[in-house]
Amino acid sequence: MRTPSGMLRARHVLLLLGLAPLASCDGGIRVNRQGNPCLEDPITLRVEVVDAQGRPVEDATVTATHVDSAVSITGTTNERGVTTAVTQEVGAGTVRVVATAGSKVSPPTLVTWTCDGCHCTPEPSTVQLQLNP
Repeated sequence: MRTPSGMLRARHVLLLLGLAPLASCDGGIRVNRQGNPCLEDPITLRVEVVDAQGRPVEDATVTATHVDSAVSITGTTNERGVTTAVTQEVGAGTVRVVATAGSKVSPPTLVTWTCDGCHCTPEPSTVQLQLNP
């Protein structure tokens, strides 16, 4: 059997535990849960590579080269013929994108990247490259 002082202590503990969540509602520590949008995952260009019949090409090499700075990014397509290796790291301006698989090469496609204070965005955001037969 609990003593009156033991029961009183138990009530105080329960009261404090019940009020603990309220302490952070007013004047408590504030945490920015949104994070820094400039540090989030980089924006990517979705590149799909297909053969002359329109079927996806796995393991095709996609190369994106900035026409002014010559900065280049290379990626390899997955089983769906898609790569997102080309990121905003290529920089603002016009980028030439081409795919190769063995001796087959796609015609180049131009993508324009426009940048703000945090991110660069490609136009168009998705490219389909068809390998020559």
